[in-house]
Amino acid sequence: MKVTIIGAGAVGSTTAYSLLACEAATEVVLIDINTTKALGEALDIKQATPFLGNCDIYAGDYRDAVGSQVVIITSGMGRKPGQTRLELVQNNVGIIKSISSEIVKYAPDATYILVANPVDILTYAFLKYTGLPKNKVFGTGTVLDTIRLRTRLAEIYNVNKKQVHANVLGEHGDSSFVAWSTATIAGVPLTEFPESIANAYTLPTEYKREDVENYVRKSGGKIISRKGCTVYGIATSSMQIVKTISGNTESLMTVSSLHEGEYGLNDVCLSSLTLVGSDGVRSIVTQKLSDEEMEKLYKSAEALKSVIKNVNF
Repeated sequence: MKVTIIGAGAVGSTTAYSLLACEAATEVVLIDINTTKALGEALDIKQATPFLGNCDIYAGDYRDAVGSQVVIITSGMGRKPGQTRLELVQNNVGIIKSISSEIVKYAPDATYILVANPVDILTYAFLKYTGLPKNKVFGTGTVLDTIRLRTRLAEIYNVNKKQVHANVLGEHGDSSFVAWSTATIAGVPLTEFPESIANAYTLPTEYKREDVENYVRKSGGKIISRKGCTVYGIATSSMQIVKTISGNTESLMTVSSLHEGEYGLNDVCLSSLTLVGSDGVRSIVTQKLSDEEMEKLYKSAEALKSVIKNVNF
């Protein structure tokens, strides 16, 4: 698995390290407009490989992306404290435009994963600029939001995080929402779980759903205000997507992809439960949602469309 990462900043370099640490790639190319930074990051990570996986990592340019199965795009202006993801849109759309005109020439058959924010808008822009098949281009979407949700619910219910199955859908941003109606712990609906373990030694902590949703939505801003950027969660999310693409088994993930009729939504990229495989997006899974959740999904789509209307593509 050859992976090219465009952007050698905190997210790009940490993603590269994650790919090596989890042996998700055999070759990683780091590309950045700051070539010195890319060279330094690649050398630093390369010197850790004796204790990691058998992976070759180096800095390069677009020509070095030839033969890449996956291209991860992290380039973009970072979100500043107090700034929303959507406020970044016009500058980062311009960056995506300049990248798309170059990278596809050298890696036309790759699967493209957009990471930079606002990820839903940039995924839409990259599809628009490149004309690539919609299954080959998607964003990390609410994968990060979803693992934040599962982390919090695991703390509340005192269970293994891997046994919490709950998803955040919609925009990767303020209009995202938790699909509470589909949430389970090891197959047991969340609403039934407390009484199912009434005799357990440790009972779940009482909580309000809105507090959990605020935790999910506000975590990124809190991290940015304290350390300047979010890194580990999004890098690990990207790594997990690459592992899914390189494996032989499809996985369900809340990536951001182009909707063309699913849930009645059209011409917008946002996160639904999605089947991802070796050739990218296999299918958007139109799971049954509650009426309230459907309303929130439509509102999220409209929020993104209102931004798209004001973007100069």
